[in-house]
Amino acid sequence: MDRLAPDDPGWIGNYRLLGRLGEGGMGRVYLARSERGRTVAVKVVQEQLARKPDFRRRFAQEVKAAQRVGGEWTAPVLDADTDAPTPWVATGYVAGPSLAEVVDKQHGPLPPNSVRALAIGLVRALQAIHAAGLVHRDLKPSNVLVTIDGPRVIDFGIARALDPAMQSADGLTMTGVVVGSPGFMSPEQVRGERVTYASDVFCLGAVLAYTATGRLPFGTGEGGIHSLLFRIASEEPDLTGIPEPWDRLIAWCLTKDPAERPSLEDLLTYIEGMEDTGGAWLPGEVLAELGRHAVQLLNSEDPQSHALAGRATGPAPGGPGWGSGADSGSGPGAVRSPVPGPPHVPMQGFGPPLSYNPSPPPWQQSPPPGSLPPPARYGSFPPRPARAARGLGTALCVLLGLYTLPLLFRGAILGETYLRLTAQDSTSDPSLISDYKLLTFATDMADLLEVLVGMTVAIVWTVWFQRARHNAEAFAPGRLRYPAGMAGGSWYLPVVNFFMPKQIANDIWTATTGRPEGAKRWLLHTWWWSWIAYNALFLNDSISSWYENDFAVGATDDIVTAQVANFVGFVAAVAAIVFVNRLTSLQQSRIREAQSPGRA
Repeated sequence: MDRLAPDDPGWIGNYRLLGRLGEGGMGRVYLARSERGRTVAVKVVQEQLARKPDFRRRFAQEVKAAQRVGGEWTAPVLDADTDAPTPWVATGYVAGPSLAEVVDKQHGPLPPNSVRALAIGLVRALQAIHAAGLVHRDLKPSNVLVTIDGPRVIDFGIARALDPAMQSADGLTMTGVVVGSPGFMSPEQVRGERVTYASDVFCLGAVLAYTATGRLPFGTGEGGIHSLLFRIASEEPDLTGIPEPWDRLIAWCLTKDPAERPSLEDLLTYIEGMEDTGGAWLPGEVLAELGRHAVQLLNSEDPQSHALAGRATGPAPGGPGWGSGADSGSGPGAVRSPVPGPPHVPMQGFGPPLSYNPSPPPWQQSPPPGSLPPPARYGSFPPRPARAARGLGTALCVLLGLYTLPLLFRGAILGETYLRLTAQDSTSDPSLISDYKLLTFATDMADLLEVLVGMTVAIVWTVWFQRARHNAEAFAPGRLRYPAGMAGGSWYLPVVNFFMPKQIANDIWTATTGRPEGAKRWLLHTWWWSWIAYNALFLNDSISSWYENDFAVGATDDIVTAQVANFVGFVAAVAAIVFVNRLTSLQQSRIREAQSPGRA
């Protein structure tokens, strides 16, 4: 830990800073204590990032999701203020060095019993992170902290927030952009492809190989970063020196194809089945270093006490030396801090922290009956648990099937009318055909039935679509672009209803499938464009009916237009049935998967 510099604030939110822990791509990290005495790590973003609205939005989303990650294997996110002029986030402080320090500087490669305990802890940490809908994206030794009772994973979800311009509209990484740490990246990260939970499994394999050998499985970047990335994407890892059966497990994790990598559940079962030699999980010299680290932390004094003690003899507020900093001790944990202002006034630009109520992902676990939902954060209520939509989906499919009946009936009536009109002279009066009154009545009845069933379909459709949107919000909190109310209202707003429902449907489909492409996405496009075509033809057809024409030729032209609209309407209804059934089934599978015990 380094001393505070003169330009460092004394407070961030309600946290008194003790010293600097480091500095990285996002900004500075400080050691701090809360007003109640809890030691925390406060991360403050860089000013240039804070000035980017897209970064702020993404940072807020990732912090919000990270707050739901709980458990004993991660550093919990405690407080945050993403709306402050200088955004910050406070996490629980983990009293221990990083895995990189342990392997590179303190001990070297760790023995098999340490690798086993480390692997179990990392798998369980990733389970908690993935359950919150996050992909770590940057699992590496420097993001794994070593403590006496096991490893802790930090900085989950931050890698994506740091790269707001690197994601295209469909969620893929833009060409030429690399997100992650060379040496501990997955092939899909190297190639700029879609990153899934399987990417973290590959990074886990690289971390375990490094822990067991002290070497990176694909070599270092001494030959150039591009050669390292090529080896990750195309060549097999070097697992020399890794004992059995760890070599097979690590090779399994480092499979190039994400679909062939093991799940976290399978990994945990495999690792826990390995022989446990017992004893401490870390070598003795590493445990001794952890003890010295804990003593140093205890010796880190609060700069507030020195600031208050020096006011009687020190410079007056606003005078020479005020705020320039003073020594706050002489032990191994001594830090230098600016002399602060009033003890409970936060530094300008740093807002007060928000409350934190850790809880499992809301779509995975419903609140107990009669309990209130957790308090809202960031100005919005947390997403409701995902609810089954099978009943609504089935009812909607039945109604859509019924909607095809008036279309077929109308098509039959118009077909018969067309035959009778073409049998006459083109300039004759349409009313001269036989059964004219019966055909006009049947045409009007078919139109009326179509309207009545269509209104019922519209009502049930908006209810089902609203439910699907709420479920998507539970699957991917904060990732949907439009407010929940627009899922129902946008269908009835002129002009807007010709593009916004499709955008909302895109978000629902992506959040449900977990990937922007695949999973029969063509159904989404087929349904939408057939629906747009039918609406355009329906509006044109509703301008006049065949029996309103003075000549048979005009009546037959109207019938042809109406028959085309009938055909497209039938196709749109069938496509909607397939789309509704598929999306409902996908959401049902996600809900069952989350309710199954032991799932990550």
